[in-house]
Amino acid sequence: MTHAAAGSGGREGSGPGGPTASAGPTASAGPTASAGPTASGGPAGPGSLTGRAALVTGGSRGIGLAVAQALTADGAAVCVTARDHKGLADAVRCLGPRAIGCPGDAADPAHLSAAVARTLAEFGRLDILVNNAATNTPFGPLMAVDPLAWRTAFTVNVEAPLRLAQAAWRAWMRDHGGAVVNICTEGTHGVGPDVGAYGTTKTALLRLTRQLAAELAPAVRVNAVSPGLVRTEMARFVWEPDEQEIAATLPLARIGEPEDVARAVRWLVSDEASWITGTDLVVDGGRRVRAAFRPA
Repeated sequence: MTHAAAGSGGREGSGPGGPTASAGPTASAGPTASAGPTASGGPAGPGSLTGRAALVTGGSRGIGLAVAQALTADGAAVCVTARDHKGLADAVRCLGPRAIGCPGDAADPAHLSAAVARTLAEFGRLDILVNNAATNTPFGPLMAVDPLAWRTAFTVNVEAPLRLAQAAWRAWMRDHGGAVVNICTEGTHGVGPDVGAYGTTKTALLRLTRQLAAELAPAVRVNAVSPGLVRTEMARFVWEPDEQEIAATLPLARIGEPEDVARAVRWLVSDEASWITGTDLVVDGGRRVRAAFRPA
């Protein structure tokens, strides 16, 4: 059993069998954000992100949707992206009037540019970038990996976050500041069967996170959140067959929920984390310390 694939942010339609979803146009207009981020401020909570605008990729379900919900609940205006037409439309309706959608594939550079442009056009700013879209394919031993699938995994999981950070930097963050969070995985700290491609790309994303944190400071803070096993569709093949058994091995006695990860992201982009950059916040229910855990 491996938990490495379970820590992904999720790219709609991805899984051991490969991507299945398709994109379609959908969007809902939201209000223009006006107030700018401050260097320091009050505690994270309702209203603490008022006046800021965020772009969340892979936001139609799972971790991405939970992140978007947490940000809007704290007052941010949010643009969410996804390939799944219906899922994106449903997410935008769920998120309310401060949310818009930008459909497309993270593997498409034109879509990435369009997502940044749409966020700026609708909200007039881009303070927060959450790179959540991902693919956990190809699935299987590395000796059997198809070269094209390998390249696609790097395109989606590593190149897309870099391109979005570049676009956000040039369009807004270089002059106005901001915060970037990359969704990695607890699996970057170990290895597991059949997730070599996924783990390699996410390890590269973690390295990218640290490099960007150095290069974009002090204007922009860049951090990672690395989930363990979370109850998402992308990880269903891992947690559903053995949920109780897996939970019993974790010090905190349950698998994660998307909201657990979302709260970590919300904190990292808030003023409460204004002196934190280049870090990897692991949200895994204690999995990394379970070697010393003795269940009751």
